[in-house]
Amino acid sequence: MIRVLLADDHALVRSGFAMVLSVEDDIEVVAQAADGAQAVAAARDGAVDVALLDVQMPVMDGIEATRRIVGTGCAKVVIVTTFDREDYLFDALAAGASGFLLKNADPDDLVEAVRAVAGGHALLAPEATLRVIRALTADASPAAPEPAPAPADPEQRRIVASLTEREHEVLRLVCEGLSNAEIAQRLFLGPATVKTHVSNILAKTGSRDRVQAVVFAHRAGLAG
Repeated sequence: MIRVLLADDHALVRSGFAMVLSVEDDIEVVAQAADGAQAVAAARDGAVDVALLDVQMPVMDGIEATRRIVGTGCAKVVIVTTFDREDYLFDALAAGASGFLLKNADPDDLVEAVRAVAGGHALLAPEATLRVIRALTADASPAAPEPAPAPADPEQRRIVASLTEREHEVLRLVCEGLSNAEIAQRLFLGPATVKTHVSNILAKTGSRDRVQAVVFAHRAGLAG
């Protein structure tokens, strides 16, 4: 059972998240908090696996609460916010958050985030994925001329060759920041089929999560 803490200063939001998660057989909402300080205390006092935190909360914001919760090893954190802001994203990741979602995400995305983070993976909203990739692959000296892409090393070539044509297609769409549901719609596939393809891609590329898979694709020249 994955034990979840909900922290948001809006009771209606907490109730909505609780309703979405409570119908899952493997997830239990064990605590709720109306501000960041309460969230930190609840994480320390209770047996919590994953904390879902808003950013803008009274007393202590979600970024500082994330830093304290992760710093003490109480739980893993997913930031769930209304605001699609780059500073929130990178501050949250720097504080140790394992996930970043927007509140307009589908309920299934929230459930997937809880399970992924509880399993030791990272999960970012599609809107956030490209921003992280740009930061990770940015040239350290923007004024320098753009170097020609380096050829893939033998291990990269082996991994690329192991990907099926469909996996190449799926990986390119993951690089565009599309969710599994959006990829399924684009390729006329079932969501379960796309999930299988993504799992195969992660396994073949040795990636812990979608972000690492996209980094691999960029380095191997697959992202286009």
